Amino acid sequence: NGDPMPQVTDPTAWAALTSGAWCYYNNDSTQGTTYGKLYNWYAVNDPRGLAPSGWHIPGDAEWTDLETSLGGSSVAGGKMKEAGTYHWTSPNTGGNNNSGWAGLPGGYRYDNGTFYSVGSYGNWWSSTEVSTSYAWNRSLTYYNGDFNRYNDFKKYGFSVRCLRD
Repeated sequence: NGDPMPQVTDPTAWAALTSGAWCYYNNDSTQGTTYGKLYNWYAVNDPRGLAPSGWHIPGDAEWTDLETSLGGSSVAGGKMKEAGTYHWTSPNTGGNNNSGWAGLPGGYRYDNGTFYSVGSYGNWWSSTEVSTSYAWNRSLTYYNGDFNRYNDFKKYGFSVRCLRD
């Protein structure tokens, strides 16, 4: 709704969060130019709305629909990844971007506030909660063409992709 959401750079503060926040990978704003921001799940589910008007963060079922339409989990990831190794670690197996989705490996932030794997992994939140501590997300990786489904701590920092209503 336009209300500001806090940028949290301190790892101890990030680990203690139970409300929406964001950061850049390694707290480096130049990473944001290419990979965007990382959000905890509380930001995704904030009642004020993270997505702009007319858009939403896809739920688990919507991610599954995309996966199915691209041929299933074992090939959908390659079709969703940017081709080549400009942003992706070699070999970027299966990466051909046939879907036009152009997924990038923005890495992520652990629940303890440390950062991991820019260039190797891209993770995107779903709006679907698993439990009070976990929520669903999807992942792409440099070493295969899979589109993986995981449930992780809501305190992790992942990318988001908006879907038009």
